[in-house]
Amino acid sequence: MQLKEKVAVISGAGSGIGRATALLLASEGAKIATIDRTPKNSQETVNQIQQQGGEAITVEADISQPEKVQQAFEQIYQKWGHIDLVFANAGINGVWAPIEDLDLEEWNKTISINLTGTFLTIKYAVPYLKQQGGAIVINSSVNGTRMFSNTGATAYSSTKAGQVAMAKMLAVELARKKIRINVICPGAIDTEIDDNTEQQNLEQVEIPVEFPEGEIPLTGKNPGTSEQVAQLVLFLLSDNSSHITGTEVWIDGGQSLLEG
Repeated sequence: MQLKEKVAVISGAGSGIGRATALLLASEGAKIATIDRTPKNSQETVNQIQQQGGEAITVEADISQPEKVQQAFEQIYQKWGHIDLVFANAGINGVWAPIEDLDLEEWNKTISINLTGTFLTIKYAVPYLKQQGGAIVINSSVNGTRMFSNTGATAYSSTKAGQVAMAKMLAVELARKKIRINVICPGAIDTEIDDNTEQQNLEQVEIPVEFPEGEIPLTGKNPGTSEQVAQLVLFLLSDNSSHITGTEVWIDGGQSLLEG
């Protein structure tokens, strides 16, 4: 087992990439702590891990609230006495709209959860990670990092670009503490996040673009799976990537090379 006795913290593990990653890391011996604003969302994941003989807990916290995030990490540390791995996964697509129609409230909400939430997750994890060293993976996106054709995704893409910049800055800062930090940038993945995207008046600003038949070179029109992304997260959290830090990895079947 690659992660035997390691403690892994995952934000947003109730479905999709977070859930698949929690299950995979647990199968590799990690003890899993999920952080979720609504614990019942992650409880099914925790129950499945426990039924398979693993250790897992869920902790309630809104990742945009500093006191809640700090308390969550304190609770996890008290449970197991160390924290080794962090997957900053939680986020929202938010509202996609022309800039004239995008409310400041919606902009701030997306920034607060996606970017500030990532900052707070890392900030309050570092005091525990630096005790023995560790690894962090941030879940970003092709949007804002290599793809800019999804008109109206201004707030979302800004947070995703910000996550990559944050990771690169922190990679140098945290290296002396033996903490690695990397970023994954998924493209079209079969998850529920697109169902939670609110689109407003995009027909006003969309630019028609023709792509070759099959938008994803490796699979045609079939999206990737959460399990495929989880395998990448496992690699970046494990010692197999011990000399990799400050790097973003696109996992999109080549999609962003066509649609960027």
